[in-house]
Amino acid sequence: MTVLGLDDTDSRERGMCTTYVADTVARRLADTGATVERVLLIRCNPAVEHKTRGNAALAIHTDAAVETAFNIAEGIVDDIAETADDRTNPGIVVAPGGPDGVPDDIATFARAAARSHHTREDAREHVDSAGYRTRGWKNGRGVIGALAAVGAWRAFDDWTYEHIAYREPSRWGTERDVDFDSVFEAANAYYPEVWDTVDRGSGEAVCVPRTPGPVLYGIRGDDPDSCHAVSDHIESESVDRARTFVTNQGTDSHIRAGTVSTARDGHSYHLDGRVAESPETRRGGHVFFSIEDDATLTCAAFEPTKRFRDRVRNLRVGDYLTVCGEVSDGTLKLEKFAVRELNRTEPVTPTCPDCGRTMKSAGREQGYRCRDCGTSTEGKAERRIERDLEIGWYEVPPRARRHIAKPLIRGGFDAPTHPEK
Repeated sequence: MTVLGLDDTDSRERGMCTTYVADTVARRLADTGATVERVLLIRCNPAVEHKTRGNAALAIHTDAAVETAFNIAEGIVDDIAETADDRTNPGIVVAPGGPDGVPDDIATFARAAARSHHTREDAREHVDSAGYRTRGWKNGRGVIGALAAVGAWRAFDDWTYEHIAYREPSRWGTERDVDFDSVFEAANAYYPEVWDTVDRGSGEAVCVPRTPGPVLYGIRGDDPDSCHAVSDHIESESVDRARTFVTNQGTDSHIRAGTVSTARDGHSYHLDGRVAESPETRRGGHVFFSIEDDATLTCAAFEPTKRFRDRVRNLRVGDYLTVCGEVSDGTLKLEKFAVRELNRTEPVTPTCPDCGRTMKSAGREQGYRCRDCGTSTEGKAERRIERDLEIGWYEVPPRARRHIAKPLIRGGFDAPTHPEK
């Protein structure tokens, strides 16, 4: 067996897609008589500075010889990678042996690639130590993702699927022709095994990208047959080719446990804290609040999260939460949160127990007094209030969900869930 990893062949402006490059390599390998067991689509840390778009790397598990796999991949990257883009720096890594036999340090490298940061020098040291064949184009940054893809099968144990349909090359760069009614019908028929196909709240078909490139649509879910079935029900322009990828999308493999005081930029966390500052809607429709434990951290629900912001606006000081998201510029960008405890009371001016009238302030820090009865009390009373939130998990809608973020509908959470469809 051989494991071939590749990364960083696409461009934000020029298009292309690393999944398309990997599919092309896999097809060329099959043409030589080799067997392709699977193709992995690995999402690395979404917070890294140098990502092109979705920070995806690909791995092909094949019985082709190392030299054959290397030569084919090298030729295809030379031919179709968007290396004219300053940000695109492809890399390939080819490892002998099966994906289950990848060394521990390479699996650790892959796991860290989803949650942390690597340097090109770090990747090169691992490649050289393992004796892998490799090539980098331009500055070779893609070798990082390629090596992570090589180690991914051992690094992760939660896998989902994405069935990607590709456009005829003559249509790349033009408006996609997809019948959205058929997308919604198929999405409804196969939900929840297939998720994040549409956003029912906004009426968007989120499986259809808006960026230039070869992808017509991508169907994600827990069952590969259901993903393929949704694709079969979609009415669209002609499909040039398609492939079902095994992926860590929808798994939260980027999230690490942490504390408010230790959270730092460029990483994504699972943090506990109490609401310290009430939610505030600021210019642009973004909603901010802060949580605290041994320190304070600002959290934000940005405008693209749409109706999720209403959940955030319903938070009150004193609520105890678990928040998940990327920290950037000292602010945690919410992907989901869990309500652990709700503050169900509010301070109010007390009433007189004798006459029932509202008491008046007796002066600064002197409590309250009933002017008719002379009854006094030291401070305000507590009144129970109704809350528009329940205990449990809330999430951003599909339109705003990151590839790697786990939808609540997949289950496995530690409290009741309130999924967005």
